[in-house]
Amino acid sequence: MLNIIWPFFLIISFIYAIFNGRVSEVNNSIFESTKLAVDLSISLLGTICLWNGIMQIASKTSIVKHLTKILNPIMKRLFPEIKKEDKVHEEITMNIIANIMGLGNAATPLGLKAMKSMQKQNKEKDKLSNSMAMFIVLNTASIQIIPTTVIAIRSSLGSNNPTAMIIPVWIVTICAAGSAILVAKILMKRF
Repeated sequence: MLNIIWPFFLIISFIYAIFNGRVSEVNNSIFESTKLAVDLSISLLGTICLWNGIMQIASKTSIVKHLTKILNPIMKRLFPEIKKEDKVHEEITMNIIANIMGLGNAATPLGLKAMKSMQKQNKEKDKLSNSMAMFIVLNTASIQIIPTTVIAIRSSLGSNNPTAMIIPVWIVTICAAGSAILVAKILMKRF
C-alpha cells in the first residue's frame, strides 16, 4: 500500500511545485534533505557501533550473568514456560538488556536469535507460543533507561540539551510496557 501512497504524494508535490513556480525550491530541499540524511546516518552509525561494542564486551564478561540474576524474578513471571537453564533464556535476557539500554539495533539480532530458539521449542509450529507473543510485546513496548538513538538524533540536529527527554521517555516506556504486558497476560488466559 505504501508503494502506492508515497509515489502518489511525490507526483502531486512535483505537479503542485510546477504550477506554483517552485521547482527550484523542491530541488534545493531534495539536496538539503539528502545531506541531512547522510549526516544523521554517520552520527547514528558511530553511536550504534559504540553501544554494539559495549554489548559484545558485556556478553563476554560476568556483567550479563549479574544482570540476568537481577532480571530472573521478572523473567519467571513473563516467560513461565522457559527454564532458567535454557539457552533461549539468556538470549531473551540479552535482548531485554539491549532494549533497556536503548540499543534497538543491537537488540534486533539478539531478538531474532531468541525467536528462532523459541520456535525450535514450540510444539505448534504454525502458532506463536505464549512466550513468543510476550517477547514480541516486550520488544514492541520496551522500557528504555538510556534512549541512545534519540539522544544521538537530537545531538546531531543541534539540540542544546539532547538528554532533556530522558524522564519523559522513562515514563512513557514504563507505561507502554506495563499496559502491554497486562493486556498480553489477560489475552493469554483467554486464548
